[in-house]
Amino acid sequence: MIRRELVNPESIAVVGASNEVTKPGGKVLKNILDGKFTGKLYGINPKEESVQGVKCWADPADLPGPVDLAIISIPSKFVPSTVRTMAEKCSTRAFIVLSAGFSETGKEGAALEKQLLETVNSFDATLVGPNCMGILTTTYQGTFAGPIPSLNPDGVDFASGSGATAAFIMEAGIDMGLTFSSMYSVGNSAQTGVEDILAFWDTTYEPGVSSEVKLLYMEKIDKPQLFLKHASSLIKKGCKLAAIKAGASEAGNRAASSHTGAMASSDAAVDALFRKAGVVRCYGREELMLCAALFSHRELSGKNIAIITHAGGPGVMLADTLSKAGFSVPHLTGQRADELLTKLYPGSSVSNPIDFLATGTAAQLDTILETIDTKFPEVDGMVVIFGTPGLTDVSPVYAVLDQRMKTCTKPIFPVLPSIVTAADAVNYFKSLGRSFFSDEVLLGQGMGRAFNRSEPSLTNPELPQIDSKRIREIIEKVPDGYLTPEVARELLDAAGISRVKEFTVSAKFELDAALASIQYPIVMKVSGVLHKSDAGGVSLNISCTQQAHEEFNRLMDIPGATGVLIQEMLSGRELFAGVSKTPGFGHLMMFGMGGIFIEIFKDVAASLAPVGREEVLNLLKTLKSWKIFEGARGMKPLDTDKFANIIERLSALLEAAPEIEELDLNPILATSEHVTCVDWRINIRH
Repeated sequence: MIRRELVNPESIAVVGASNEVTKPGGKVLKNILDGKFTGKLYGINPKEESVQGVKCWADPADLPGPVDLAIISIPSKFVPSTVRTMAEKCSTRAFIVLSAGFSETGKEGAALEKQLLETVNSFDATLVGPNCMGILTTTYQGTFAGPIPSLNPDGVDFASGSGATAAFIMEAGIDMGLTFSSMYSVGNSAQTGVEDILAFWDTTYEPGVSSEVKLLYMEKIDKPQLFLKHASSLIKKGCKLAAIKAGASEAGNRAASSHTGAMASSDAAVDALFRKAGVVRCYGREELMLCAALFSHRELSGKNIAIITHAGGPGVMLADTLSKAGFSVPHLTGQRADELLTKLYPGSSVSNPIDFLATGTAAQLDTILETIDTKFPEVDGMVVIFGTPGLTDVSPVYAVLDQRMKTCTKPIFPVLPSIVTAADAVNYFKSLGRSFFSDEVLLGQGMGRAFNRSEPSLTNPELPQIDSKRIREIIEKVPDGYLTPEVARELLDAAGISRVKEFTVSAKFELDAALASIQYPIVMKVSGVLHKSDAGGVSLNISCTQQAHEEFNRLMDIPGATGVLIQEMLSGRELFAGVSKTPGFGHLMMFGMGGIFIEIFKDVAASLAPVGREEVLNLLKTLKSWKIFEGARGMKPLDTDKFANIIERLSALLEAAPEIEELDLNPILATSEHVTCVDWRINIRH
């Protein structure tokens, strides 16, 4: 729980306050003073009576009154006892521990951190850190490192699991003209992690008052369900979230025996989590800040963009980038365009990109912006690219740009590429409270990510009714490991998942009985062997009894064979659905086209369970292979409703049987008339 005393304290004590601003205790005190904190401020230093003009006490127990917040920068071994003293004697209920030397250093440090956490929790207090950079709010500047950005309630809220990275990210944002409402560096996250900051933002959100742009840098996600709950909630309230999750790679994948397990990494789970929550995932600090700047501008209502520039090349590059990102740069023609052209210098072009030449003036830019805003309803937004080779002062142009960003009904995105040549003019634009972009291609890519971001999915979708009682009876009887085909078949039937008619036989008299009740052609597969195809254990298009007997003998001779599975041979497109249990995240569900689409292209949709029908259908439309589902090149469309029904029933099965570790339905054969599971594999771990 994040208490009021942490965010908006009326009194602060800096434990370890120093006159040396190269030390954390000195720098954090200086930053608090520079930020003009209006509450009571105390220093704790046994060797000083006054530090940077602030009165000091030797012992926290001697402080003259209660203290809301303690910012601590002393050797780690003294921290727990100091926290206890301040909690008991000063009624302190918020602590920021800058000191290092805790769990990041090994067992002894971890034991010390545990002691610190137990002390804090015993007083129902809030702890940020240890080993953190501190926090910034509009009330006080409680950090010892990094730049201090402009702080105002309309700025960006930012939480980071790394102090140094937070500093680097804020530098990138400051360069772009961004302001901040808050910054939380959580360090070791002994009590308060990034997810807890997210929850605090959600529970305290006030429309029209709280910042609508939230940024996260995370190196671990300890509480994915908390993240999902509060990220989704904030976005539904009108906020926009972007985040970096670092520290995941293919090298970290576990060994797996199924298609799903081979593809399901922790990174895939993070992608699925962010998509389900509606969070834009970024991969670098510049990208994160670019997203923040986009979110800080008025939102686009459509994908038709006018590009306005006085240099042809950047306009062409941006047009290419926007087209790849799914935007349109519509051709502007007709009387309206002709009238606009008469107001520009000869040689200008208004066909879009609108190029009003290197000699273009501030007045001409003003005319262009007003005309596009009022006379071209087919345009949804404008990008203005305007720099200088250094021959003229472009400040008047930027003043017009600022004014039109206030008055135009359509969003305007400014690209100011001359950050060196026109540094003074760019700084002037930033002083007006504006953020900007320096690279048109990066802007175009960012616009694609921001505009095409997912909406939050239902966290508790309504799932089909299944026979949960029978599922529990089956699960509680089976041992860990892969289920036999017969038991797996029972689970699918209890979940109502459509499957092919089949029999498992191990003797010739059983084979004859099965053949009498099944239609040719048939498929025969070896049982008891994990990778059937690799062992030559699959026979297709068996069309008569004699051939069936011959294949039965061959398959039973394969080492490890315990029987033969006989199925009616269906036709259709190969689809795939699978599940992998991901530590911390729960069940990651993956589905899409089968065959080479999964093995080579890995063209699959992924989400964290539970997954409902609406989410399945929306995710299928993101696949490169979606046109095959729709019926490309004269083919009949596949029955996506029936496929979605299989996925949501699979999700219901996972709720009833969380012991499922891995599951593959591969292939699922689909036509316009049926969607039927043909092969399956289920791995259980109690």
